[in-house]
Amino acid sequence: METEEQARLPGYREPAVVRHFDAPEALDTRFYEVRAKSALNRVPEASRVPFRWTINPYRGCTHACRYCFARPTHEYLDMNAGRDFEREIVVKVNVPEVLRVELARPSWKGEHVALGTNTDPYQWVEGRYKLMRGIWSALRDAENPCSILTKSPLVLRDVDLLREISERAEVSACLSVPTLDEKAWRATEPHTPHPRARLEAVAELNRQGIPTGILIAPLMPGINDAPEQVEKIVEIANEAGAVSIGGITLWLRGPVREIFFDWLKTARPDLVERYERLYRRGAYVPEPERRAIEQAAGLAGHRTRPRAERFGHRGAGQGRAAKSGPGSRASPGAPAQPDTRIPPDDDDGAARPRPGESRRPRPVQQALF
Repeated sequence: METEEQARLPGYREPAVVRHFDAPEALDTRFYEVRAKSALNRVPEASRVPFRWTINPYRGCTHACRYCFARPTHEYLDMNAGRDFEREIVVKVNVPEVLRVELARPSWKGEHVALGTNTDPYQWVEGRYKLMRGIWSALRDAENPCSILTKSPLVLRDVDLLREISERAEVSACLSVPTLDEKAWRATEPHTPHPRARLEAVAELNRQGIPTGILIAPLMPGINDAPEQVEKIVEIANEAGAVSIGGITLWLRGPVREIFFDWLKTARPDLVERYERLYRRGAYVPEPERRAIEQAAGLAGHRTRPRAERFGHRGAGQGRAAKSGPGSRASPGAPAQPDTRIPPDDDDGAARPRPGESRRPRPVQQALF
């Protein structure tokens, strides 16, 4: 590892320390170490997700998923949503310490906190910084309900802490598994762990007593939505004891549309005309067609299984979650569902609409790093 010159990022008072790692996974990637002013990010009240708070230890993501909905958040840093999002990664090195302070405040009501709602906290660099262990430890000590959505089996490294949290508060996990097809996986999620390794992680987490489900998302017409593709994932997920199975059709907002279509023209030119028709009205497939895609894939009938059905030996409403009362939007036993309107971060003042950006409500997006 070598330390380079410092760099200033919009919204951060102190300059960031820029580092490179001598590893194949980090070639041509810069990591900006910054000190966050806050760890807990508040979700807009109008959002329909079942939680009000998130934590994002990293900005940008080396997974480099072609469809990633979080890409536009990099524009708040005066970086682009394409290569910069994949290669210029912001690391909030003090998040665990800041989180402890925030959770200890008398004003904090112990509401559910969701991780993995923007970029994946278990992307490659987490293996170096290990910020998640400090985050889980803080949530455990505060007896705070929480959940995680990830594409990485690296979450198993922290199963000891997840078990400790589960003895004091509600905790759940969800693994995103859009496809098992090798070609589709490598093409759409070039730097993510193997999908089968993710399903193995689902099985192990459930064996360890951590309620864990999957998201087959996004469904990309002609790429991963064939019934036989989805059925195989569902079969293995059920064998792994998945407590929930969900998914939703791809949506393409802002610069993600151009990025995805550029990739499509190169990798799957045969699908360009179909996608131009499907997304003719903008970022979302029209409702009737979306429902048809999800029904044809076999996802329409899947629902979250009750927590008590598989984890009756663990008490519900444990820890501070029981103190939050009716105002809490926590959803015990259910995985976190990312939302399109979660701000990129509160710690740098960047949670603001870009010029000309619409404030109209957007659907909940259930995927997708």
